Amino acid sequence: MARTLMKGCEAIAEAAVRAGCRFFAGYPITPQNEIPEYFARRLPEVGGTFVQGESEVASVNMVYGAAAAGTRSMTSSSSPGIALKSEGISYCAAARIPIVYANISRGGPGVGAIQPAQQDYFQATKASGNGGFEMLVLAPSTVQEAVDLTYAAFDYADRDRNPVLLLADGVIGTMMEPVELPPMKTDEEVAAIRASKAAWACTGHKLDYANRAWIQPGQWNTAIMQQENEKAAALYASWQKDIQVEEYRIEDAEVVIAAYGICARIGKSVVDICRAQGKKVGLIRPITVHPFPYASFDKIDYGVCKAVLDVEMSIPAQLVQDVDLGVKGRCPIETCLCSGGNIMSREAVLEAVDAILAK
Repeated sequence: MARTLMKGCEAIAEAAVRAGCRFFAGYPITPQNEIPEYFARRLPEVGGTFVQGESEVASVNMVYGAAAAGTRSMTSSSSPGIALKSEGISYCAAARIPIVYANISRGGPGVGAIQPAQQDYFQATKASGNGGFEMLVLAPSTVQEAVDLTYAAFDYADRDRNPVLLLADGVIGTMMEPVELPPMKTDEEVAAIRASKAAWACTGHKLDYANRAWIQPGQWNTAIMQQENEKAAALYASWQKDIQVEEYRIEDAEVVIAAYGICARIGKSVVDICRAQGKKVGLIRPITVHPFPYASFDKIDYGVCKAVLDVEMSIPAQLVQDVDLGVKGRCPIETCLCSGGNIMSREAVLEAVDAILAK
């Protein structure tokens, strides 16, 4: 297929349209503004609907309503905007509504900086909302991967009747790269997807409390609520089969870099530089950051590995907690960090690797 030069945010939006997304509601915030801008132009061309809500809260609840009626629906924001959407996302999880949303993350805490960061890792993987629900969380390191993961996210969401999150830092969202776009779903395919949800979608049929796609406060008693939580736990456990991870030259590595998103991309270039210099360095890159690929860390040869180097654009470090669970105390863990809108540099990672090798 021909490749097209696209900015990350616009490529994500186009991938969503091609996956059959026909409703988007959002609110402006840097650095994800190109996503709603693109949807505003593109959705009318395919018979879809774009709404700029009066707020993030309004927007996510519009998506809740459209998805509850069976339409593939999406929203997006950046960091503090995602925090405002958390209640609506929690409602979608409780009502078993399949939505896709993207966080093109920026620096924090609070309103923070408009520049890229990776300071939303805990929010994305541990507490995206209230009630303890979980989601598949996908973290691309290239614009092409952002396209592919967005396209797949709608299938995951429909399969599980559960929200799916694309976690892409502001570098991925704003950089331009050539991409191969996936096939456009036909009108017939889009209609078939919507028809497949008829058993539970809110389309005017008789109430079916066993499969409903809506919530009435206080409707569930404690016994039913526990049963629903148990079903959800079984669903979350099934996601082990969906874990995606890149393991790059880790078999004989004396230093293994652990990183995701743009930091992993920088880390992989460091591995190549070090290998060319005869230094044994490898990389573990979680693509699915939730569930986390803990098993990949069992493949490290701890007889030769001096340390695992956690590289992330977050201070304090967040990814490092999952890295620690994967390492299980079998070697030291060092960190190479920046935050608040500062971009990780290859030089900083190289320096951290050399410091470990020199010990």
